[in-house]
Amino acid sequence: MKRIYSVLVENRSGVLMKVAGLFSRRCFNIDSLTVGETDDPNVSCMTIVSSGDERTIEQVEKQLNKKLDIIKVKTFEEKNSINREMMLVKVKYNRNNRRDIMENCEIMGASIVDMSNTNMIIQVCDTPERTVQFLKMLKGISILEVARTGTLALQKCSEND
Repeated sequence: MKRIYSVLVENRSGVLMKVAGLFSRRCFNIDSLTVGETDDPNVSCMTIVSSGDERTIEQVEKQLNKKLDIIKVKTFEEKNSINREMMLVKVKYNRNNRRDIMENCEIMGASIVDMSNTNMIIQVCDTPERTVQFLKMLKGISILEVARTGTLALQKCSEND
């Protein structure tokens, strides 16, 4: 079972190490981790995707709530959230495959953000599943580099918000 933790933390050095250390010491797996400042420069948001059984999921949340640098922990499932991942892919192209690459980009909602005579960089911002699907679509092309963010997620809006 996968679980998403949206963790508000104090924005200062060493906090990421403490959170990662907690996962390491307890042998909890981190599938994805992203960190960024919020609208308040003193607060960062960590989005951590982890997997495990129900007991492990509960333990992760309890242990996170014990840390002094952590302000608030929200836990939610993938189906109750909006998830996005960003990916940049540098590919080598030629006259024979250029049109195919451009069609794949159009189908998947990706955009070409840089180009030279032989290489192009494609940007994808989509669900983690569709990001992987796009990579599979490019397998027949010469992929030179791939850079991916971790998952960003917010809990879906409800009438009670």
